[in-house]
Amino acid sequence: MDGSSGYNQIKMAPEDEKHTSFRTPIGIFCYTVMLFGLKNAGATYQRAMTHIFDDLIHQKVECYVDDLVVKSLGRNDHLKDHRIVFERIRKFDLKMNPLKCAFGISSGKFLGYLVRHRGIQIDPNKIKAITEMPPPRNLRQLRSLQGQLAFIRRFISNLSGRCQPFSKLKKKDVRFK
Repeated sequence: MDGSSGYNQIKMAPEDEKHTSFRTPIGIFCYTVMLFGLKNAGATYQRAMTHIFDDLIHQKVECYVDDLVVKSLGRNDHLKDHRIVFERIRKFDLKMNPLKCAFGISSGKFLGYLVRHRGIQIDPNKIKAITEMPPPRNLRQLRSLQGQLAFIRRFISNLSGRCQPFSKLKKKDVRFK
């Protein structure tokens, strides 16, 4: 499930509202809900979700910012677990985006990985994107490749050893071929 305009569902502390003020031709206004772009917005939202689902996290729910996964051992438990989660969502007046919600599935994408009953796997689209990349021609492209490899490093044995030649390319005055 995906939170609908997640940050905007978190009320700002009244004493912090003044820090979000802005001027228009018709007056001065301030936000009463958390907006995107604030320095600590992500951490604040995650802290709120952790507080809301505290007793369910790692047992029935996994949440990462505005992404929420309800997990269960069986179909009957899954319906009960969803009921518990929906009651919590209602209690705290959270809204979910119905277009980004999927229910009753045994596998799906979560945070760039495929999550299945057997465990976590790399999304084949991520592998395809890396294998179809042209060889890096400059330091920026090399760092981009390293970032993509770092994302899947837990699935590649001895990745640091295999990427050792990259360190030579990061030295000053080394030309890419």
